Amino acid sequence: MAALSALAAPSRWRAVRGGREEARRGPASEDALKRRPRRQPPQFCTDSVMNAAGPDLVEAPEERRFLSTAEAAALERELLEDYRFGRQQLAELCGHASAVAVTKVFPLAALSRKQRTVLVVCGPEQNGAVGLVCARHLWMFEYEPTIFYPMRSPDPLHQDLTTQCEKMDIPFLSYLPAEVQLINDAYGLVVDAMLGPGAAPGDVGGPCTRALATLKLLSIPLVSLDIPSGWDAETGSDSEDGLRPDVLVSLAAPKRCAGRFSGRHHFVAGRFVPDDVRRKFALRLPGYTGTDCVVAL
Repeated sequence: MAALSALAAPSRWRAVRGGREEARRGPASEDALKRRPRRQPPQFCTDSVMNAAGPDLVEAPEERRFLSTAEAAALERELLEDYRFGRQQLAELCGHASAVAVTKVFPLAALSRKQRTVLVVCGPEQNGAVGLVCARHLWMFEYEPTIFYPMRSPDPLHQDLTTQCEKMDIPFLSYLPAEVQLINDAYGLVVDAMLGPGAAPGDVGGPCTRALATLKLLSIPLVSLDIPSGWDAETGSDSEDGLRPDVLVSLAAPKRCAGRFSGRHHFVAGRFVPDDVRRKFALRLPGYTGTDCVVAL
């Protein structure tokens, strides 16, 4: 594992590979892609949410764009059990789309060398798995990710994704400095993949709680995956005193707390959700353009 101390965060912005330093390649040129028109996804809003999803789910109202915690869990079960998606497949789809969302807000060609450095903070739950995939794709997109993963999950999915990052020489921080300015100086932005829906800081332990307290004080841009860590997924409570991300990437569909998001950019990474599932949950979201895997709200 490429473990770094926090104080050794990327000086000279070089990558360590196989025991030797070599300069990263410069940013790849970005050719404009012609976007072809695509039919808008069906926007039926009269279907009842699946009866098998549980008694807490009721018929979805028209114009509904946000899912409750129970509905989000039911949608995931639909993908896993009925459509036979795999957990690693979903993490890969969401993590890749999250990295693409980062590139849309912070295009590589417009960034200085220092601004290309990204700190990805991962937790032990599913959001952390998505964060690991996001970091790997950012590396492939020529960004400079570093991962802080304080509570490593024994889940084979997390172990596999961690191994992939280690084999690609993506550095891992051994600790997160309490001195906020060190992070502000070392990185161009932070990706928050600590806590997903249903996970509270107290549920996952001290390291994540301390990391959350540090992230609140940062002055560099913050990108949260699915929900901002520390927020209640239903009500958005703690949104005033919690993280205030500049960018939110909702996975599959926006959660109810996203209604309180006031940052600059909100994306949905859910192009993989089949049309039948969108209709069942009455998801009324903008259509995806061309080959894009994310759409801005």
